[in-house]
Amino acid sequence: MANAQEDYRFDTGAGVGMTGYLGDANTSNLWSNPSWDAEIFLRYIVNPRWALKTNFYVGGLSGDSSEMTNVFPNDRTYKFTTTFYEIGEMAEFNFFNYGIGETYRHLKRITPYITAGVGGTMWKTEGKTRGAFTIPFGIGVKYKPSERVNLGIEFLMKKTFSDKLDGNYLDDPMGIESSFIKNTDWYSTLTFTVSYEFSKRCATCNYKD
Repeated sequence: MANAQEDYRFDTGAGVGMTGYLGDANTSNLWSNPSWDAEIFLRYIVNPRWALKTNFYVGGLSGDSSEMTNVFPNDRTYKFTTTFYEIGEMAEFNFFNYGIGETYRHLKRITPYITAGVGGTMWKTEGKTRGAFTIPFGIGVKYKPSERVNLGIEFLMKKTFSDKLDGNYLDDPMGIESSFIKNTDWYSTLTFTVSYEFSKRCATCNYKD
């Protein structure tokens, strides 16, 4: 009989960070008009390599076309600010077996990871509430300072299936026909997180030679 490292099924936490926007009011510099974001999440730990995460974000987005080299018709400039609300489901793949425990499992207290999923976002511009599906994907790093505590940093790019994240006027400011998939807005989140694991998977394991 041997006492094994206690594994946990779930991980819950929160984070704060910054956002960026790419669209008709900012076509090149993702960080030219940064804003803020906050996140809460629940992660299901499938195994040391895989996890599924349900997250909820709230944050700000802003853009200002006067800072661009592109010129709109009639030399018009446009800027916007909005608050978005996003819910998503992500799959995470750790590059290393993540955790603290027996050496035979080759667990690492720190690991980079990649992640992707689906989500939905709501926001309000020009007095109208709008929504769109999103495809978030990105990279991150997790670090385990103790058995049940995790620290992380995650960068995500999020493609929205809408061109009205920055308002109705910037839906097609040049008057050029474009496909629904191509003519869409993007935003990003860079978030620092802390989380805590719970719900023991196995407190004691018995081995018999």
